[in-house]
Amino acid sequence: MSLDAVPTAPAPTEAELKATLAKPAGPKDEVLLKEKESAVLALGKLYSERKDAPALAEVVRSSRSLMEHLAKAKTAKLIRTLLDLFAAIPNSSALQIDVTKENIDWAKSEKRIFLKQNLETRLISLYIDNHSYREALALIQTLLRELKKLDDKMILTEVHLLESRVNYALANHPKAKAALTSARTAANSIYCPPLLQAQLDMQSGVLHAEDKDYKTAYSYFFEALEGLSSQDDDKATAALKYMLLCKIMLGLPEDVTAIVGGKLAQRYAGPDVEAMKAVAAAHEDRSLDDFEKLLQEHKAELSDDPIIRNHLSALYDTLLEQNLVRIIEPFSRVEIAHVAEMVKQPVREVESKLSQMILDKIFHGILDQGAGCLVVFDEPEEDKTYDATLETMGHMSTVVSHLFDAAQRIQ
Repeated sequence: MSLDAVPTAPAPTEAELKATLAKPAGPKDEVLLKEKESAVLALGKLYSERKDAPALAEVVRSSRSLMEHLAKAKTAKLIRTLLDLFAAIPNSSALQIDVTKENIDWAKSEKRIFLKQNLETRLISLYIDNHSYREALALIQTLLRELKKLDDKMILTEVHLLESRVNYALANHPKAKAALTSARTAANSIYCPPLLQAQLDMQSGVLHAEDKDYKTAYSYFFEALEGLSSQDDDKATAALKYMLLCKIMLGLPEDVTAIVGGKLAQRYAGPDVEAMKAVAAAHEDRSLDDFEKLLQEHKAELSDDPIIRNHLSALYDTLLEQNLVRIIEPFSRVEIAHVAEMVKQPVREVESKLSQMILDKIFHGILDQGAGCLVVFDEPEEDKTYDATLETMGHMSTVVSHLFDAAQRIQ
């Protein structure tokens, strides 16, 4: 008889699972407790596959009577597993926050401090995903006070990392950097799991990119990609995307093709990577038109990611600047409307950008708004008389000081 012919037991139905959970069990009924634990997980997975968030929430609530008879470590694992099942259900974040809060209250009442802190860390992460930054910061402050008393470095690292993410989202970059430094300090004194280390590297890359230090940011994103890919984490695609962004921002769009063709990057080929390849091609061609089309066509991959959106906005400005410099280079006087037509941008936007470029001394000229023209001046020759005078005065000061010292010694 072949192995293929061996019949497999049918999966228990919803009614059978509920019947198992309805059986009364005491702390000594080990076999029944194990059956009920398996039934809770199976029922949770069933509702998760059906995308039935309210039913899954009810399973979490009803399983607390079972958890009273289980070991603390097993209880924590069971709750985490059930809460993880919400991830597969779209638009369930609000319900997931409510269920997590209920479990935190239960853990407090049962005096399960470690479980409470783990659930509060999860709740902070949910708040961040839900853009509830005020609530996240309030909970972070409370949790940090508790953790510093207990000196739990692992959770302390996670909470400081979440604090850095919240402050970055609120554009408070000094506090985001300080929180990340605290997270790294705590992580250095313990064994840091690969996934947590990768998350630290990812946040470091984000903050360095914000400071326009794209070379260092690229190194951190590369480390994050290796760490996340070793754990088969979905965020590895984001790390690769940010690596490609750094190369584009460094003015090296030709490197993007080489990176995407690498063995590690090929695992994450998809719309995100294709969108960044298209951005690199548009940057290489200095095409504003292609760039704008890309932002529309790949809205989910580019504009909906706040980190990508911020940097692409700066890249768009750079591209516009490069195009304007190239167009006005042969002219001493040119109509602003003609320049706008060449770059296919509104006249008002082009006029504003030219004004900014004159103030930044990218080129020398004036805007004749009455005639609607840009007047470009030749690069003025630098008069070195002022610098030479300052240098001479500096030498005279040194000579006078030496003469004064000599006079003091003679006396």
